[in-house]
Amino acid sequence: MPHNIPLALLGGLTADEFLRNYWQQKPLLVRNAIEDFESPLSPDELAGLALEEEVESRLILEKGVEPYELRRGPFVEEDFQELPKSHWTLLVQAVDQFVPEVAELLEQFRFLPSWRIDDVMISYATYGGGVGPHYDNYDVFLLQGMGQRRWRVGQLCDSTSPLMQHSDLRILNEFNGSDDWVLNPGDMLYLPPRLAHFGTADSDDCMTYSVGFRAPSAAEVLTHFTDFLAQHLPDEERYSDAACKPAEDPSEIDGESLERLKALLDKHMQDKGALLTWFGQFMTEPRYPELVEGEDIDEDQLLDALEDGAVLVRNPSARLAWAERDDDLVIFVSGLSRGMPVELRDFLKLVCTADCLHAENLLDWIEFDDARLLLVELLKQGSLEFADDE
Repeated sequence: MPHNIPLALLGGLTADEFLRNYWQQKPLLVRNAIEDFESPLSPDELAGLALEEEVESRLILEKGVEPYELRRGPFVEEDFQELPKSHWTLLVQAVDQFVPEVAELLEQFRFLPSWRIDDVMISYATYGGGVGPHYDNYDVFLLQGMGQRRWRVGQLCDSTSPLMQHSDLRILNEFNGSDDWVLNPGDMLYLPPRLAHFGTADSDDCMTYSVGFRAPSAAEVLTHFTDFLAQHLPDEERYSDAACKPAEDPSEIDGESLERLKALLDKHMQDKGALLTWFGQFMTEPRYPELVEGEDIDEDQLLDALEDGAVLVRNPSARLAWAERDDDLVIFVSGLSRGMPVELRDFLKLVCTADCLHAENLLDWIEFDDARLLLVELLKQGSLEFADDE
């Protein structure tokens, strides 16, 4: 996607202008971001998803057994019949992985790396419904899908910001509102990380689509990367102090000892190849790995299927990315990685971004052994699957 073309989604800003002046800095309200937008999902269909075992869902009642009572799904139909007439919210995570029409919305955000996108959460609220004033540690685009929702934004927050005493939710104890907007269908509000916001439904049948982004914390990076490194280090690689000087005070940990320890850590922490491999695998881990299931197939069966008109599509739960690595390329697929030759760069781009793969767009690549092998591996692993005949 060209970065110097004004985008209606960004209110006429180019991607460059948005990233330079708003991304992770300040909110942006865009009226009519998607013209004549109609929610691809009805409230009843969203509630139906919340009945499914594999779908993550929550109900929040502002006036339940405690303020902002949280109930976790999966639910049964009777749960919805017993709800009050107003002031409650249903939230369903990762709807894009279950409803193709919702997944198509993400095409509007391709000016950002696809591996940064987390999911599309959809909230349905009756009049007055909301989840309380709070902040997120990641960027979010809030697209109004149905009805009206009032959004108030306030102060920048951090881990020291006072919170209400609540067993399940992180609701701000203080909210200092500064701006106040009512969003109609097709309107969108971008919010940077840590900005306090408070949304409430201004109408019944209010639906909001939240496009959230992955932003691992420093603690996650350190914990998971060091765990990854430790898996590949031999047990004999240890702290050592050859040629050290006699101890002046045997109870002191001296500066030279600390420098030796630091050198041991730096040797591995500064390994860019290892960091790339871990990061690519970490950022492509699927939210629901149990939904990434493959099938037994070999190269001959794949080639025969393509010749017969078969179409390959990405599993909605799979995540794909690629990168350059020294003298070769690497593809990351649902938490796994595989090296690939540099001459297959455009093939990797095709696999990671194309809506579908078929005999025609694979024509230039199917003769490469590595390309055929990768397609078979992705089908066996489950990140690629055959499209339904329909």
